[in-house]
Amino acid sequence: MQEIHPTAVISPDAVIGSDVSIGAYTVIGHDVVIGDGCVIDSHVKIAPYTTLGARCRVYFGAVIGEDPQDHRFVPGVKSYTKIGNDVTLREYVTIHRSPFADAETCVGNGTLLMAFVHVGHDAVIGKNVTVANNSVFAGHVVVEDNAVVSAYVLVHQFCRIGKFCMIGGRTLVRQDVPPFCMLGEDNTVCGPNVVGLRRGGYDDRSRLTIRKIIKYFFFRQLNSAQALKLIAAEFPGDRAAEEFSDFINSSKRGTMPGNPKLAQFAIDAAK
Repeated sequence: MQEIHPTAVISPDAVIGSDVSIGAYTVIGHDVVIGDGCVIDSHVKIAPYTTLGARCRVYFGAVIGEDPQDHRFVPGVKSYTKIGNDVTLREYVTIHRSPFADAETCVGNGTLLMAFVHVGHDAVIGKNVTVANNSVFAGHVVVEDNAVVSAYVLVHQFCRIGKFCMIGGRTLVRQDVPPFCMLGEDNTVCGPNVVGLRRGGYDDRSRLTIRKIIKYFFFRQLNSAQALKLIAAEFPGDRAAEEFSDFINSSKRGTMPGNPKLAQFAIDAAK
């Protein structure tokens, strides 16, 4: 059963699923699809060409799918914002669609964006990602599945954050952060994301492998080619090693540096 407040303004061609709640003074534009079981608070704007999956929760003041903050954007261009299932968007989250025709900004299933998070145009946020308050993702950023981003993090455009990463608070991400890594508040990689790996079901052997991979790449004073060669030789066919190496090989911005002063503490903690 739908519960739509009489002051909500909804385009007649918006598609609203079953069991949807829409609060006071919310505006839903044309070519919008709201999935079943969504709860949308008051004073929310869902802009045109936006799709919300099932069971999403959008809190007060959020603006989803608005025009991008980009000089290249031409009004009237049809681009998209796609939000997955079971996504939570807290107060005043802003997500912008692409300036390019038929391109899209995406947020994956089960992701939580806390208050005042901004997702810029063409960004891709993966599944089960958690982002704390006031963090900002510039255009074309990619955050892979199960990453955790702390509060007040600034991510430069075109940067990538790998799966199961943990990004410390108040960091400035200027380059890519490979999978499984923890980025400390001094903007350096300090070891593996131990807690995230345990929660993600990685067993002792897998965590040990990942710990060694990160140690070889960041803390052995090897260049990238040497480190990747060592990783391939020691862990042939290992899935985590292949994911880590593939991420490095596809990087266009390089990776955030490691911090040897913090490395031993983080590595010991991973045992």
